[in-house]
Amino acid sequence: MSNASIVREWTRPDGSKCVGGSEDNAKAPPGSLMLYNSLLDEKVPFVPASGPGSKSLSWYTCGPTVYDVSHMGHARNYVTFDIIRRVLEDYFGYNILYVMNVTDVNDKIIIRARRNYLLAKYKEGKHTDAEVKAFAEKAVQNSFAKQRAKLAEAEALVVAANEEQEAAAADKKGVLQRQLNELEGAIKNEAHKLSQIQTAMRALGQAGDSATIYAVASDFVAEELDKEQGKSVTDSSIFRAHAAKYEAEFTQDMDSLGVRRPDVLTRVSEYMDEIVDYVKKIVDNGMAYESNGTEGESNFETSEKRSNTDFALWKASKPGEPFWESPWGHGRPGWHIECSAMASTLIGSRMDIHTGGDDLRFPHHDNELAQAEAFYHNEGCHQWVNYFLHSGHLEIEGLKMSKSLKNFITIREALKSFSARQLRLLFVLQSWNKSMVYGEASRAEMKAREAQLKNFFQNIEVAVRGVDEITSCAKWQAEERDLSQKLQAAQNQVHEHLLDNLNTAAVMDTLSELIKSTNIYLFKKRESASAAAPAQPFLLRKVATYVTRMLSMFGIVDASWDKPGFADAAGGAGDAKGAGYLDAFAAFRDEVRSLARTKADPKETMTACDRVRDVALVELGVRLEDRPDGKVIWKLDDPAVINAEQQERAKTASEARSFIHGGVQSTEY
Repeated sequence: MSNASIVREWTRPDGSKCVGGSEDNAKAPPGSLMLYNSLLDEKVPFVPASGPGSKSLSWYTCGPTVYDVSHMGHARNYVTFDIIRRVLEDYFGYNILYVMNVTDVNDKIIIRARRNYLLAKYKEGKHTDAEVKAFAEKAVQNSFAKQRAKLAEAEALVVAANEEQEAAAADKKGVLQRQLNELEGAIKNEAHKLSQIQTAMRALGQAGDSATIYAVASDFVAEELDKEQGKSVTDSSIFRAHAAKYEAEFTQDMDSLGVRRPDVLTRVSEYMDEIVDYVKKIVDNGMAYESNGTEGESNFETSEKRSNTDFALWKASKPGEPFWESPWGHGRPGWHIECSAMASTLIGSRMDIHTGGDDLRFPHHDNELAQAEAFYHNEGCHQWVNYFLHSGHLEIEGLKMSKSLKNFITIREALKSFSARQLRLLFVLQSWNKSMVYGEASRAEMKAREAQLKNFFQNIEVAVRGVDEITSCAKWQAEERDLSQKLQAAQNQVHEHLLDNLNTAAVMDTLSELIKSTNIYLFKKRESASAAAPAQPFLLRKVATYVTRMLSMFGIVDASWDKPGFADAAGGAGDAKGAGYLDAFAAFRDEVRSLARTKADPKETMTACDRVRDVALVELGVRLEDRPDGKVIWKLDDPAVINAEQQERAKTASEARSFIHGGVQSTEY
């Protein structure tokens, strides 16, 4: 059946049927949470499987396939759904059973582990530079020929899709156009891979020693070794150790990003009995069959397939692969059956939410649904998952960031340039279900928002510092009433934005407007400087507490939301940093006293003041700012940020002096 003839259907948790494109799909009582459900590709009302008034949810998310390092594409997925989880738990008050799998048995893991092992053994061999280069050149040439064929195949598919789209009826053109767009995207990816191979070929031509050759072509060498010797790798510990290494690194990366741990972690290798039983039941239900010794064939290559859309549930083992016992002989699970079996074991026949990256929609999630509904067929299950949520791609230079394209930035590399807070801000400022670009514009916006938030909290802290809240005038004037109304309006808008598909970007825009209003209020109060109408600390704390609560809900602020501001801007006299403040003050006092005793030039005293401002206090994360009225205020900030600003100012001043000096010189000639 052509995809163009497929009609999307979805059954609401209350049992009513929905068909894609119907205006009735979005009908819901006022105040309902709406979510973009990939099963219909529309926003629909969210209702728990256990009933409209229930606060209990089941959620299964596809976790990592642990064959390599985690990159920013993974961060996009896991941080995004961590934000959604936090909103559902911390704002809407749902109690969630959050299950995440780790795929530690998979073609990619097996191939990568085997290749790494064979490459390491090859490097241990006594090969001359010339031998290594000759082998590498053969490997790259073979890879080039293979990739060129894949690109030609992709181009042929686009030509056929274009012809089908042009000939299709008007009501089918939309579906076919989406398919065409995906195929055109695939061409870009395959062309990019071919270009990378060509770049490697040119670099290899210039390489002389083995170290340089491996730096250029180790992946190609490993692939060629695997083709020639892969069947000889029989030690199962090689595969397990490889998966365990990258699972540990993934967990560390998620911790670094502040992602909440799952309630349940399922590893494929620990659920083999359940997976085998799951396959057996599907066979018993008459919805799977044995073909060439396997229950369906994974690579769609068997001549015994009964339909072109059939796929593998269990695969017979081949030489060079790990295996487990089953009624069909030694083998291992197909990729899709793993999630169906593990999720069913823990959640059952009806799941509230299933999540994953957009690239998993087809075939992985479609096949998961087919398996689960085949497994529960005799129990009347026709919709295993009620809400499928898919995070948008993270793109770089117009391409999806991925390991296969070798255009990825690892999470650890990103954290050398940005803080975990900044990266989380990056994702909060985007729609969770749409593609986003990891580019200069998005990073600049993220930095600007962080600076706005930091400055806001600092301004609030300065405004309420030292205010005697008991004796100072507490009467509200028009400015207070106006700011209070703006706070209430912002709270209502934030609620509406969260009901509308968890629109975190709109929430951040609303908070930004509230911050601007608060800053204007503070400016007016500072300008008037009236003791009869001072800035009201209770109101300011209320605004700051609300902003902090929203940021805490998104995971941007680590501290409790009832303590306004960023947690890393804290520090008191009772902790180690407090002792540092006292040391700096004592040292400064000693220096000033010494200068006074020796009747030093006043310029030396000013230099000492500048030094404590620009060195001692900066190391403690204290920023001193001069006010027009001659007074000084202090703010807490990251020492690295203050240092970077000082260096930038020094650089600008130096360039300005050089320009002026150069101009003077030019007039002398």
